[in-house]
Amino acid sequence: MPEGAGYGRIWDVNLHPIVERLLEKRGICAEEREEFLDPSLARLVRVDALPGVREAAEVILPFVRDGRKIVVYGDYDCDGVCASAILVSALRRLGAVAEAFVPDRFKEGYGLTAAAIGRLFSEHPDVGLVVTVDNGISSVREIADIKARGVSVVVTDHHLPGPDLPAADALVNPRVAAAPGCADLCGAGVAFFLAGALVQAAQAAGLYSGGKFAAPLLVLAGLATVADIMPLRGQNRILVAQSLANFWRCAPLGLKELMRSASRVASSTPNARDYGFLLSPRINATGRLESAALAYNLLMEQDREVARNLAVRVNGINGRRQTEERELAFALQNQIASGRPACVARLETGNTGVVGIVAARLMERLGVPVAVAVGDTGSVRAPDGYNVRDALAAATDALDRFGGHAAAGGFTVKEGRFEDFRRLFTEACAAQYAESRETIERAKAVEPDLWLEPGDITMELLDALNVLEPFGEGNPEPVFGLQGVRFSDARPIGAEGQHATFAFVNKAIPRAVWWNHGIDVEAIRAHDVPRDVLFTLMESDFGGDSHLELKLLAVRVHGQ
Repeated sequence: MPEGAGYGRIWDVNLHPIVERLLEKRGICAEEREEFLDPSLARLVRVDALPGVREAAEVILPFVRDGRKIVVYGDYDCDGVCASAILVSALRRLGAVAEAFVPDRFKEGYGLTAAAIGRLFSEHPDVGLVVTVDNGISSVREIADIKARGVSVVVTDHHLPGPDLPAADALVNPRVAAAPGCADLCGAGVAFFLAGALVQAAQAAGLYSGGKFAAPLLVLAGLATVADIMPLRGQNRILVAQSLANFWRCAPLGLKELMRSASRVASSTPNARDYGFLLSPRINATGRLESAALAYNLLMEQDREVARNLAVRVNGINGRRQTEERELAFALQNQIASGRPACVARLETGNTGVVGIVAARLMERLGVPVAVAVGDTGSVRAPDGYNVRDALAAATDALDRFGGHAAAGGFTVKEGRFEDFRRLFTEACAAQYAESRETIERAKAVEPDLWLEPGDITMELLDALNVLEPFGEGNPEPVFGLQGVRFSDARPIGAEGQHATFAFVNKAIPRAVWWNHGIDVEAIRAHDVPRDVLFTLMESDFGGDSHLELKLLAVRVHGQ
């Protein structure tokens, strides 16, 4: 917090009273406040504190020294792309012969698959070492096959392990073993710590005496942490906070150009929302529609003009992704109905790369598990309280393959068995609801962190909330509520009237925006009654001058 703001040092007792109440509500006691409110680089653990990272560096270093080719095997989402860029960048700075391999979502699927491994050896017949990032922990057979070819393997991942660990030459996974505060690192976070351990090992061995280069890699690790929806506590909070603070000074050239292409003002410090809603969807879009290798190339590009052109191209792909999402959702609309235990929808043709996003959008709208398939391949998303993987397991008789975790999963249906899958999956979700009804209904109910009075809603409060940034998983943006308010104006906005804006009878309350709820305007106009509104605070410059706005999350009749 800047000096003179009126609340003293950020971890002192003189915080804004509403911030004090929020900290107490979130269980951050006085002893934890300094660490939470001061996510400085000095609080990062030593790079070799992550179990397995020192051993991984020892395996990798001889390949760096001897100039033997290292292939970094990544993934096609933002975390995997950032992790690949982090590790390849570090290896090359140390003098290694290093290349990235990005699997193809459509032809090869996720992780170490036989098809992807075949292409890897076709493109890199002289590879001596494969280092996985953001995958590999479940690929026991595939890693054994690679090693049978005489190639060494280091696995770095952050996903949950299966019953057996792969027989890699070294393994780093915070879900297997973690230093304090590191258990929830994403794949790029693990790669960042490994890069640091490699630098230290290379310096100790006399192989590197150059300058520091960690800052751009830290920016990527912070971006990936937000993109992969990792909890923003412990080491993750530090990575994200420092990534945001140093973005315009230290980010890779291509990432800066992508931010500019996404219409972000270059003089403004980004926040976690920018990472989650501007950058990561654009990086993910390349893997959903074309190849994530394009996003990787953008992050690695050193020529400004080339980077600018790549950013424009990536931005264009994201526009196509949004169009394809809308078209797929529209095509599915006659299969979508509320009041069912689950929604299972299918089209014969379409882009499988966007089914997960469409499933997530429908899940948010319907409040039940949603499975969306194109042909026989699909994705599932579910609200809190359900377990997608268990529901898919209950339908295994109709599936060729499936995987996932509690909130999300993927599946392939056996030929001619889709109706069987629909029935089995729906029955499993109904059984989960019956068993966990109270938990599920409680999770669905949107409630504010704090109820406010109209006079509490000021720009001063918004500024004071900055000390709680970055917001995200595990540290959500504060949700506030007002009770018994009336609207003086309600109207749709947006090119297609898809959004809504409201003014209040009490002029002390700033204007509000309710995204994707333009359809509700007429019903609200028809019943002029006191309402409770739930919202977050945001600063807007729409219309010229900067001003405070409410971002509505829920509107309900007062007392109901």
